[in-house]
Amino acid sequence: MSHRGWETVIGLEVHVQLATKTKIFSGASTAFGAEPNTQACAIDLAMPGTLPVLNKQAVNYAIMFGLAIDAEIARESAFERKNYFYPDLPKGYQTTQLEKPIVGRGNVEIQLADGSKKSIRIHHAHLEEDAGKSLHEGNFSSNFSGIDLNRAGTPLIEIVSEPDMRNAEEAVAFAKKLHSIVTSIGICDGEMSQGSMRFDVNVSVRPRGTTELGTRTETKNLNSFKFMEEAIAREVERQIDLIEDGGKVIQETRLYNGDTKVARSMRSKEEANDYRYFPCPDLLPVIVSEETIAELRRTLPELPDARQARFVAQYELSDYDAGILSSDAATAHYFETVVSHSNNAKLAANWTMGELSARLNSQDLSVAKSPVSAEQLAGLIARISDSSISGKMAKDVFDGMWAGQGSADDIIEARGLKQVSDSGALEKIVADVLAANPAMVEDYINSDESKRGKKLGGFMGKIMQASKGQANPQQVNQLLLQKLNTLLK
Repeated sequence: MSHRGWETVIGLEVHVQLATKTKIFSGASTAFGAEPNTQACAIDLAMPGTLPVLNKQAVNYAIMFGLAIDAEIARESAFERKNYFYPDLPKGYQTTQLEKPIVGRGNVEIQLADGSKKSIRIHHAHLEEDAGKSLHEGNFSSNFSGIDLNRAGTPLIEIVSEPDMRNAEEAVAFAKKLHSIVTSIGICDGEMSQGSMRFDVNVSVRPRGTTELGTRTETKNLNSFKFMEEAIAREVERQIDLIEDGGKVIQETRLYNGDTKVARSMRSKEEANDYRYFPCPDLLPVIVSEETIAELRRTLPELPDARQARFVAQYELSDYDAGILSSDAATAHYFETVVSHSNNAKLAANWTMGELSARLNSQDLSVAKSPVSAEQLAGLIARISDSSISGKMAKDVFDGMWAGQGSADDIIEARGLKQVSDSGALEKIVADVLAANPAMVEDYINSDESKRGKKLGGFMGKIMQASKGQANPQQVNQLLLQKLNTLLK
């Protein structure tokens, strides 16, 4: 989007919760949805006499991410303490990495809507522990805040990009590509609504053609691609309007509420925060051997770009369709399961990207939470393929499956939806409709050849009405043309 001679500069900091069963420095569970404060142990709270023990799986997951983006892997990395006060951080510090992160520079290639590609540089990715969560509830007469420390100590990697993105489309494409990578290699479940991935977006503007960076703001904790796009668009407009009105952008942390569409300042941010980083005295440096890296590289699952290429070759899909179906690991698995049970890749792709995707989006569900399983959708596709039901009937059957009314076969049987494909029965229906509508037949015969095609729709409508929508449209069309052409002679 063009902004009156201004250029947007965007960088992202992406927090990815690692899919370990226990926390980064303790044996406490990381399972989502437990009662508040039931999964925070003494180590997570740094109680006196406790010592952290590094979770090896978290380290391996961080290395796997680095390998997936062809980044530098530090043979030695170190943890530091980032000191600050916040209610959801009872320790008074966060154990993180600063000077020696485990993952160094790398690149992530994104593809834009016009088919063009762009490489986004990764500055680094570091391991750290998550903080707790502040909960604000109540109304105008009674407001209160609570702290849930279940999330405290959950392992994260924070992925820091260079400021290489120039608009919201590029930022969202980058975020989606990261989501695709981390879910494909199995280091994160990708459930953004649960906080598994959170995005901090740094935005600044500068006159087009200049190279000096403008003053940036940071909009924190966005957990939706849609909200990110909205927040960026709003912040870019705000900064441009502010500068053009003679004001100055101040460096600050901002929040964006995707439900209310309200953006607001959270706190001003000095150029350099005094977090008093110092090496964590309780943790030794992390030493990664060449053997460990080689083993993790060998066992790295299929990456999104490779999966897209395979979908094109194996299922004869277009690059566009393969890109959509391969971008998310769960969607890719769903699609391949449908294909394996239906042997019809084209219909599997159309239904997964079409009806299923639209329904999931309308109810804000991930494919993992789909009420219609891949096996059930395959059953529906099988009935379309063998002409048991028409495309219109299939949508009605899908509605029933979504509502939990059983398999496609169950619903077709219960509703009497089986498509009529018996040629004798269809010939009688066609003949009866032609006999009952002599004026339409006469009009068809007397029309120019170029106009007859449009008039077939009237006959088809009456035939489908007579068959209660159960006549096979392809067979009906053939029989209808045969009978009408006979009358023309």
